[in-house]
Amino acid sequence: MAVPAPTKVVTVTSPAPRPAAPPACSLADLRAVLAAVAPVPEPAAFAGAGHSPSDTHADTHADTDTDVIVHGVTHDSHAVRPGDLHAALPGAHTHGAAFAAAAVAGGAVAVLTDAEGARRIAAMPPGPPGEVPVLVSDDPRRDLAPVAARIYGDPSAALRLLGVTGTNGKTTTAFLLDAGLRAAGHTTGLIGTIETRIADERLASARTTPEASDLQALLATMVERGVGAATMEVSSHALALHRADALHFAGAVFTNLSQDHLDFHSSMEDYFAAKASLFDPARTAVAVIGVADRWGRRLAERHPGAITFAVEGPADWTARDVSYGPTGTLLRAEGPDGLRVDLSVPLPGAFNVANTLGALALLVAIGVPPATAAAGIGSLPGVPGRMERVDAGQPFLALVDFAHTPDAVTTLLETVRPLVKGRVIVVLGCGGDRDRGKRPLMGAAAATLADVAILTNDNPRSEDPAEILAQMLAGVTALSASATVLVEPDRAAAIAAAVAEAGPQDAVVVAGKGHESGQEQAGVVTPFDDRVALRAALSSVERR
Repeated sequence: MAVPAPTKVVTVTSPAPRPAAPPACSLADLRAVLAAVAPVPEPAAFAGAGHSPSDTHADTHADTDTDVIVHGVTHDSHAVRPGDLHAALPGAHTHGAAFAAAAVAGGAVAVLTDAEGARRIAAMPPGPPGEVPVLVSDDPRRDLAPVAARIYGDPSAALRLLGVTGTNGKTTTAFLLDAGLRAAGHTTGLIGTIETRIADERLASARTTPEASDLQALLATMVERGVGAATMEVSSHALALHRADALHFAGAVFTNLSQDHLDFHSSMEDYFAAKASLFDPARTAVAVIGVADRWGRRLAERHPGAITFAVEGPADWTARDVSYGPTGTLLRAEGPDGLRVDLSVPLPGAFNVANTLGALALLVAIGVPPATAAAGIGSLPGVPGRMERVDAGQPFLALVDFAHTPDAVTTLLETVRPLVKGRVIVVLGCGGDRDRGKRPLMGAAAATLADVAILTNDNPRSEDPAEILAQMLAGVTALSASATVLVEPDRAAAIAAAVAEAGPQDAVVVAGKGHESGQEQAGVVTPFDDRVALRAALSSVERR
């Protein structure tokens, strides 16, 4: 079956898409939702200075709750529309209650917040926009998801929703699932790191998994536009911060787990617990779990009914007769009850065989015919910034990849090594304001597995770029590596140096940023795309 490709490209960062005709619900409906989640304090009102949450016409609002109709919800005061509930959430630096007046001025008819937020709102000076009800929750971030689901009519229940979580491979697996669903005739949606899709429309993604208010609105928009099946990447942040609560998953895939995000999670155990929560049977109907690492095996032990996969078993789905090439892979997938599926995957590397097995296993489990799923997977033209080839006629392999963890860098370089007869040259940086413990490990992986490693800037963000590079170099000096290690802070210059170094039958691998189109430093995002920079460097070599 022919798989239609998205045709309409629209860049949208804010506000998030919303349904044109959302179902209306009353404030009484939302109080019932909150009461079902946890006991809710007495309602308050936004009534100006001198009032407190306990004395601001709670009885009056309780009597008129059915008259307050809510049409949408947002945590962003700039995105408020008339009839919205504004979620004034506590933040790391600023409480959302500081923006409640602006939200009400923009048309919000009620506010959801915690006791501290209600206290701040009650202490505000009197005046416009006047008085609106305040719903007080002991954890408004937790409660935002079920509230938003109620406001938008529980959209995930109307979709065949598939989730993907893990450290590496989420984006590729999501793209593979989407391709299989499209081949099966579904109008699909996709939510992830690279982009969001609503049928034939493509939107820029601000984060891997949106905030609960935006996520429920997005799913409702998909339902309104005829989407029947959707795939979403589910980050550990989203799970820990309740963004993915109140969703109904037909199935989900666990790809793997390795060190990442320890700037957010207190430990690997905490990181694992967040990922594992997606597979609660009350949340996800079918669990498909990669068991190539100890974390996956632990997760599978918790769920004896799960479907497991690994390139080399034991597992329910394994790969046989694998033939690797620089542009793709041929394999036979063997599944339960003697099922065999031949696939041509347009993605190189053993890790992409694992991603393919996970996607195929879930597609078959939810009823997609195996041959149809295989055809959809085979039709995928590639995934932006994931082992993406850049070809300007040069006599060597040039790739861009998103690898930004120690395990991903190791896997990437081990995958590239047998694809070429010459040297492997890697350009690599580490992001600022992220897990610092992985930086020496990434530097060590590059110096151990490449012939030439050029360390450079990634997205320094608020950190000193020189300090980040020093931490990467600490991993290099701690071992006896045979690679030539160079430091070039300017990323474009580092890419150009790698290209200038390359000879026939070598490989140049630019890792870390993948599909990203900007570089962030000191609060400023400068346009920068590794693929564009690499193509420019290759073109320059051709002209010489």
